[in-house]
Amino acid sequence: MTTVGVLTPEGTTAGSVELPGDIFDVQANIPLMHQVVVAQLAAARQGTHKVKTRGEVAGGGKKPYKQKGTGRARQGSIRAPQFAGGGVVHGPVPRDYSQRTPKKMKVAALRGALSDRAREGRVHVVQAFVGGEKPSTKEALKTLRTATERKRVLVVLSAQDELNWLSLRNLAGDGVHLIEAGQLNTYDVLVADDVVFTKDALDEFLGDRGTASEEADK
Repeated sequence: MTTVGVLTPEGTTAGSVELPGDIFDVQANIPLMHQVVVAQLAAARQGTHKVKTRGEVAGGGKKPYKQKGTGRARQGSIRAPQFAGGGVVHGPVPRDYSQRTPKKMKVAALRGALSDRAREGRVHVVQAFVGGEKPSTKEALKTLRTATERKRVLVVLSAQDELNWLSLRNLAGDGVHLIEAGQLNTYDVLVADDVVFTKDALDEFLGDRGTASEEADK
């Protein structure tokens, strides 16, 4: 197991937590992570693109000119694909881009991504980002920068952590991405330079991962 110190809002260390080796110290399978990320990005595509075929564009009901005697190629409609304003041939139509990804693959890819970050010392744990009960973006940013100075940071919060969420949500444009522990995924881990858990979020994540692993093994 890897041991990580727990940072307080005051900038001190309040104990430490252990990162289980079966999640934060496994061999990263790069082809597997690539496949999972591609599937995740594909599932995010709306797939609502649509063009009109010659049967769907307006107009073109009348033959543009007579069949013979003009010296030109015969034409039946000005809405044929070769005319401006005509229909499109083999254009995109609405479709579902999602790919089926087995749960075991998702779990293994996420563990590989987290292990890669943990081995480089890029996984951090904080007790909380703000002290007291009042949200404070300034205080939250100070705590975050104490934990890491890197530009792109993934902050993992527990589902009920409203205080830290309100404190950090205005930092989205500054390279800080917030995510609930139950929604943690391979893509967000890989695009972030550092991953910062709150203590509650880490406990929630480890509990969810244990349940997911048991279901995946069935």
